[in-house]
Amino acid sequence: MITREEIANVLDQPVYDGDGNKIGDAKHVFFDDMTGRPEWVSVKTGMFGSTESFVPIRDAALVQDHLEVPYGKDQVKGAPSVDVDAGGHLSETEEHRLYDYYGINWDSVLSEAERTDDDRWAAGPGTAGAAGAAGAAGAAGMAGRTGETGGEDTRAAAATGGMAGRQDAMDREAMRGDQAMTRSEEQMHVGVERHESGRARLRKYVVTEEVQQTVPVTHEEVRVVREPITDANRDEALAGPEISEAEHEVTLHAERPVVETETVPVERVRMTTEELTENETVRGQVRKERIEAETESFTEDETGRGGKRRGRE
Repeated sequence: MITREEIANVLDQPVYDGDGNKIGDAKHVFFDDMTGRPEWVSVKTGMFGSTESFVPIRDAALVQDHLEVPYGKDQVKGAPSVDVDAGGHLSETEEHRLYDYYGINWDSVLSEAERTDDDRWAAGPGTAGAAGAAGAAGAAGMAGRTGETGGEDTRAAAATGGMAGRQDAMDREAMRGDQAMTRSEEQMHVGVERHESGRARLRKYVVTEEVQQTVPVTHEEVRVVREPITDANRDEALAGPEISEAEHEVTLHAERPVVETETVPVERVRMTTEELTENETVRGQVRKERIEAETESFTEDETGRGGKRRGRE
């Protein structure tokens, strides 16, 4: 059970169900006028906390940095919508509807409130911020803002109906020790991730090219040389028979181009990678909170009637 001393640790803290699902954030705590104990907590749910649901706080527990209630997220969000009057109180009818919705027996709530009230008054009036007098069934068990001024004031509150009231903003800020709001905003952090953008490969294949080259070639041709008989060759000329037939054969030679190929290395080819840095503009959306002050001033016109004027800062 949440005590009065723990209320400051409850307000504006996350509220989770028993399965670890976040329901919303605790905004107000309502006290029982008869017992002075925390009875209900209102939870902001929906997109941007647009709705507010009431949850019994009697079986809730503070777990580390959040409040845990024994009701499912969907059940809390489906709780009936109730009206809170200008004084920050729940009517008996509204509170009865909430008890029925959460399956809490109304008679057991009244009995517990009467029993607690008897125990507190047995200790003497004015102790522990005394609650209202026991006995009034219409008032017993209905929650209200608990006073700290002694038995008489709170008994009067119980006699006039003892309806549930929330701990308003001033009480909550006083418990925290300041009267300021915290404005938050989102910040965008942009990083980079490495991913595969393509592949490159080296492939070797063979092509045939026509190569033309001019080379000199030689060949032999027959040429008849006639020499006159001289003293120098006379002996050779007269060495044979005087008249005869004879043949003399000469082998002719010629050159032709001969082609052969040789494989020789001409270069080495490899692939490397290099990183190039480019600037890219990234756009995103961030949410920011704005805080404005609203004022109301009352003026009198020429007819003497009062008028209301609103302002915003």
